[in-house]
Amino acid sequence: MRFNFLLVAATMVSACAVSGDEQENDRRDTTEQGYFERKNVAPDPAENEQAPRKPEHAYARTALDCINKQYPNKISHVMSSANDVQEPVQLTPVFYGCFDWHSAVHGHWLLTRLWGNGSVPEMDEEIAAALSSNFTKEKIAGELAYFNGNDRASFERPYGLAWFLQLTAELREIAAGEGPKADQARQWLDTLVPLESVITNRIKSWIPKLAYPIRLGTHNQSAFAFGLFLDWARTSGDGQMEQLVTEKTLDFHRDDRNCPIAYEPSGEDFLSPCLMEADLMRRVLPEGEFADWLSRFLPNIPQDGSEDWLSVGIVNDPSDGKLVHLDGVNLSRAWALEGIATALPGGDKRKAALLASAKLHGEAGEQSVRTPHYAGSHWLASFATYWRTERGLTRPETAIGKAGANSGPATPDSALPE
Repeated sequence: MRFNFLLVAATMVSACAVSGDEQENDRRDTTEQGYFERKNVAPDPAENEQAPRKPEHAYARTALDCINKQYPNKISHVMSSANDVQEPVQLTPVFYGCFDWHSAVHGHWLLTRLWGNGSVPEMDEEIAAALSSNFTKEKIAGELAYFNGNDRASFERPYGLAWFLQLTAELREIAAGEGPKADQARQWLDTLVPLESVITNRIKSWIPKLAYPIRLGTHNQSAFAFGLFLDWARTSGDGQMEQLVTEKTLDFHRDDRNCPIAYEPSGEDFLSPCLMEADLMRRVLPEGEFADWLSRFLPNIPQDGSEDWLSVGIVNDPSDGKLVHLDGVNLSRAWALEGIATALPGGDKRKAALLASAKLHGEAGEQSVRTPHYAGSHWLASFATYWRTERGLTRPETAIGKAGANSGPATPDSALPE
């Protein structure tokens, strides 16, 4: 694994050598527009021949190095006979790398995301070749055969299924454009549609049967998956899916009060139960209703712009595959906090504190992506990419401009490889 590339992602804007006045200005600028303008500034890699310069390059390299890396591997695999004892690549010939099925899926999403939005043009050819080699009809047929095997109706439900729909939603958005990338995205999407159909049918069958929300901080959490289901439904125009998820979300969460966020995180969380629920509800409630709901659900969000009201998760052993989840909770908190902030009315005094905490958590999370331990590196780059590229946010472009191709904070020269 080329961990020297991951060092690029280690240092954020806070590590830059700036004057005291500049630090004070950065601290005070907690407006929504100011926050996103600071977050979306990165140097042009063409300014220095010593690439990669941006964390996006490191994240893409992480995914390229692991999507076809078969071992180590952890599979959740029901065996009906001795014939089911096979290598991961034989069982699921597309999504077998990156330690497990769902991580392989969001590793492919990461590459699709960065390729599609032009974040790493120097790597476009390499990324396209990697995706083309995996997105083939023959390999997807193997995935379908696995999904249709005995006793696999709940395979990767809901987390892995949600990430697969995020992948096809990404391809749909790229395919809706024009040019060679749009043409390529349409070809890949056509190949993935048969598996997408199986997955969406399973989700539509499962949601009406789900009697209670799954309020965990790990893979089985329903709020995070529902958010990605909704994003896919709206991108693909699937009104049935959107209605199912919206109605179940309101049934589960409309009357929720006083979420015990002080009890978070749990020792192995990578998703916040409270914040992911709020990030889901902002997708289904009108602005004013959401603001009122949030007041009841998280009544103690500060109105003074403070950043330390929610403590950053701590990892004491990044080589431990469970403990390293807390690095992920920082990144997923960051994107949830941003999502919540952008869904509130313009004058809402909670925005500044939400964005300040998002910045704190996001930078802490990106520090962790440099870990040389495969337990974290195989999946954390996807979480960092989701936050850095603002996936899932619906901010009016006229209100808050983006700089460049959704780039994140600048990486100082001191962090660049020699």
